[in-house]
This record gives sequence, C-alpha cells and structure tokens, in this order.
Amino acid sequence: MRFLQRSRRVYVQSFGCPTNFADGEVIAGCLSKSGYDVVDRLEDADILVYNTCAVKTPTENRMIRILKKAPKGKKVVVAGCLPLINFDRLKREVLVDGVVGPSPSAKIVEVVHKVEQEEMVIDLCEGTKPSYGLPRIRRSDVIAILPVSYGCLGLCSYCCVRFARGKLRSYAVGEIKGRVVEDLRAGAKEIWLTSQDMGCYGKDIGVNLMCLLKEVLGVRGKFYIRVGMMNPNHAVEMLDDLINFYKNRKVYKFLHVPVQSGDDEVLKRMNRHYSVEDFRKMVFSFRDEIPDVTIATDVICGFPGEGEEAFRKSMDLVEEVKPDILNISMFFPRPRTQASGMRQLPGWKVKERSRAISKLFREIRVEKNRSWLNWRGEVLIDEKGKNGSWIGRNFAYKPIVVKSSKDLLGKFLTVQVKSVYPTYLYAETD
Repeated sequence: MRFLQRSRRVYVQSFGCPTNFADGEVIAGCLSKSGYDVVDRLEDADILVYNTCAVKTPTENRMIRILKKAPKGKKVVVAGCLPLINFDRLKREVLVDGVVGPSPSAKIVEVVHKVEQEEMVIDLCEGTKPSYGLPRIRRSDVIAILPVSYGCLGLCSYCCVRFARGKLRSYAVGEIKGRVVEDLRAGAKEIWLTSQDMGCYGKDIGVNLMCLLKEVLGVRGKFYIRVGMMNPNHAVEMLDDLINFYKNRKVYKFLHVPVQSGDDEVLKRMNRHYSVEDFRKMVFSFRDEIPDVTIATDVICGFPGEGEEAFRKSMDLVEEVKPDILNISMFFPRPRTQASGMRQLPGWKVKERSRAISKLFREIRVEKNRSWLNWRGEVLIDEKGKNGSWIGRNFAYKPIVVKSSKDLLGKFLTVQVKSVYPTYLYAETD
C-alpha cells in the first residue's frame, strides 16, 4: 500500500546483533517499497528510524544518548529491542514521535506514515517473525544475513533480550534454503545464518540445526557460510555432526560458543543449562579435528555470587582455552530479570575483574595472531576499509587487510600475510 503523494526521506540506522541488522534491512525495504526515499545520511532525512539494541546497560545508555542528540526538526521513530526491554526509561528520558517493537513487518510503514501526519504512535508489537517475502535493502552486496529463527528456549537469569524477542519461532528449512538461493543469485558470496541461539533452531517445528545446515550446504555455487552463536547445551548434543559439517570447504571455521563463566555454580545461578566441562569438550573436540578453527566465546565479569575463586576459574579457563575472540561484559542488572534481584557485587570489583581478564586476553590475542604470519591462501573480500584498504576473510574467518586502488569487493584473492596486529592480519596479493 502506498501512502505517499510525494517522496519523503527516511534514514534507518540499526545497532546490535546481526539479527537486528537483518531487521533493519527489512525496515528500509518496506519503507522504500511504500514510496519513501531511504537515504544514507542522517542530515538528508526528514524522518529518523533508530532500530535499537538494549542487551546491556552500556548499550542502552548509548541508545538513549543517540536519541537525545537527534537533530531538531526531524521526526524520530524508535524501533528494535529497547522499547520492549525498558519502555519506562525511553518514555521518561526521550521525546520521540513513534515507538514500534522488534521483528519488523509492513507495520513499520503504517507507523512512519502516522508519525509523518503528526500522530504520536506507540505500537509494541511482539511475538512475530518477519515474512521472508518482505522487501529488503541489503547493507552489503557480498554478505547476506539470514535470521533462521527469532527468540530462544532459554531463561537465563541475567538476560532481558527474551522480553523483546520472545519464545522460539523458527523458519522452515525450505524457506531458508530458498532465501539462500535467492541471495546467491543476487550476488551474495557470504551467508550469515543467525538467531538468538542457533543451537535450538527448529526445536519448535520438529527439526534441528543439522537438518538445516545439510540443506544449505547442498546449494550450488562458490560461497561461504558463517554459523552464528550457539549455546553449549544444544551444540554439545550434535557435536560430531557439527564437526563434520564444519570440515566442508564452504563453511567458515568460526565457532561462537559463549561460556559466560568458568565456574559451574555461577552457571547455575545464571540458569545456563551446561557445565564448564561441556564447553571444554566443544572447544577441544573441534580443535582436535579442525586445528585452525577460530573460537569465539563470551564471559560475564562480576555476576552476583561470583567469589574470588569463581572468577579465578574464569581466568584459568580463558588461559587454558586461549580463544581467538573473547567478548567481555561487566555485569549490570537488567530490568525485570531474576539477577536484578540478587545481591550485587561492588562496581569497583566488577571493573577490576574486567580489567584483569581483558589484560589476559590481549596477550592471548597477540600470540594467536602471530601464528598466522606468512600464511598464504584464499580470502573473500567482504568489506571496504579506509584509505584504499579492503577487508577480507580467510577460511577461519580471520580479518585480513589488503591495499589496492582497484575495487576488490566480492573478489576471491590469493594473499600472503606479511604482518600481524592485535585485531587483524595484513597481507599482500600475489
């Protein structure tokens, strides 16, 4: 349905996880199809749509700051997770023209149109998943982000995302495979399969992740698959099948399995349904079969009840596992979560622990990257960098920077790593 007599300019900005960026593509696509001009610069827009994230307190604070700084004279619509996670704060601290929940649909057009007509709109829709048939404006010509499900089966005591994303709702295997084919035909060369927890995909519709991965692997063409985060309790159930899947040349050797704590008692308080030993089994089983696999994990510092010994166990686990990527979060109580009612650790202690584990990981990261010096092989250039640089990924999803005056986006190149840095590798082409 086209509401407009003349084009109006809309700026859409997304924050947070890959699923949120995929949602932003749908928001932009729906608005464009309905006659709005989706622009690349905030300054050029009449209406601003912020597709927000609020998984952590610092992230929420950043969202509030951005919303407060929105230029005067422009209409502001807040979408994404923030409205359902902390609507009271949003309402109290920020003046906006419209609010809509996550899981976008054609409803975003209706909300923006009403805002344009000077109507204040609050539509906290939830519990849905966008139709794959909705239009999209992809952020990248090379990377296609495919949410395979929305929501999860977890009840983690610290997590507020479930208030925004709800219970698990999976897409059918055939739908996802069809989207993969469609995006490859449109020029994509890198497929991100993503969700709040890839490990529980399909449990609501009678299939499992391996059913999906085998079908996607069967799609013809030269492309890479990046599998998103999966919690250990689900992943360990299909460990052997997962390892065999990852051995395929089309699959990035990139495994994101969050451990959150190196102490089993803390994991119980977090309501995480696995043990530290389950995590170890995942990591070392993968490394036994795929030595160069990139291991990404997450750790929360200062969770309520985390004593000195429990934190030491987290430090020891990081030192033992030596992950390639470690996402470190200081614990902050989130609205309406069980953990917000637990006795909190002093803020100074949480920061102290975060600094200690960050220092340890910086040393590990440099050591890990040194092992790639002089590596030679193929990379897919999937991003344009700064000052004539291009960013590619090798089979282990390592970020590799090359310099060229040519347009390399989407190209497969053979390169050799010449120098290493804490966050990337630098290479030259043959």
